Amino acid sequence: MATLRNIHFFKEETRFRLNDASKLPQWITRVILKHKKNPGEINYIFCSDRYLQKLNRKYLDHDTYTDIITFHTAEEKNRISGDIFISVDRVRSNAVLFKNSFSDELQRVMIHGILHLIGFQDHTPAEKKKMRSMEDHSLALRKF
Repeated sequence: MATLRNIHFFKEETRFRLNDASKLPQWITRVILKHKKNPGEINYIFCSDRYLQKLNRKYLDHDTYTDIITFHTAEEKNRISGDIFISVDRVRSNAVLFKNSFSDELQRVMIHGILHLIGFQDHTPAEKKKMRSMEDHSLALRKF
């Protein structure tokens, strides 16, 4: 099984500084284990709108801003591994729009990426409703 050291935080084109970086891996691992999956190598890359829009165009053929793009990298069936790109600019805007704190909005998006790696989708209204429910459940597992 992977250790907490297999969850990494990076940044691209942003001066963002992650708060609670020492506590987040425990929570993320707890969520993965609740879904009876094995944590693998997980990379969070915090970036600008511009950086993420370039990835969105290149890999998904979408020319829009987004808050998150998740890439699966696991080679084993029940292993959760991937690269999760998060636009700090978009998270900041969405926190204001949805009347959330920046920290809560960021953690919602972070766990949203994990839920995608676990297998949850959000294309249809029913899937979006289930995803939101799983995000809320996962956020309740925080102990900080």
